[in-house]
Amino acid sequence: MSTNLPVSSPEKPKSTLGTRVRNFLIAMVAIALSVALVLGLRTETTSASLAKLSDASIPLEVAISNGKPSLVEFYADWCTVCQKMAPDITQLETEYADKMNFVMLNVDNTKWLPELLKYRVDGIPHFVFLSQKGETVAQAIGDQPRTIMASNLEALVTGSALPYAQASGEVSKFSAPVAPTASQDDPRSHGSQVVDSKNN
Repeated sequence: MSTNLPVSSPEKPKSTLGTRVRNFLIAMVAIALSVALVLGLRTETTSASLAKLSDASIPLEVAISNGKPSLVEFYADWCTVCQKMAPDITQLETEYADKMNFVMLNVDNTKWLPELLKYRVDGIPHFVFLSQKGETVAQAIGDQPRTIMASNLEALVTGSALPYAQASGEVSKFSAPVAPTASQDDPRSHGSQVVDSKNN
């Protein structure tokens, strides 16, 4: 005689603590990956904007000689204010591309040292507004609202006085390398002295 009794298997104890810890870890990893992805895309987009502006930049030599007014921006890839302004400058460049030159000079490139000294760049972004003849009309330093930049560019194109000349906003500090001062070992320091070899 066979009995059909259900076979009972031993019940596994449910580990609610273990399940909670596992779910918590999965959630934390998902959040961390999402944040990393968002920040990565934001940095990539910002860098791409500065790179795009740099790639589209008119060479300085051309800008000061082609008969158009120019906006020269001293910037650096690491400059957070430059990154913040890049989308606005890109839009302004699109609006004014046929009326004026946009020149980007990276302060990390020692090629621009003479210009850094000439325009006394000590914070970036540093904007220099040049007339059609390549002469300095005004300068602005730091974060500039798009409306202010647009007003200045419109005035520059029409030959009017810039309404927001000498404007200053938030900057990223930058110190241009300075030429060494004259010293005893520097032959330039002896250029103005006349040495009489007969009396020595």
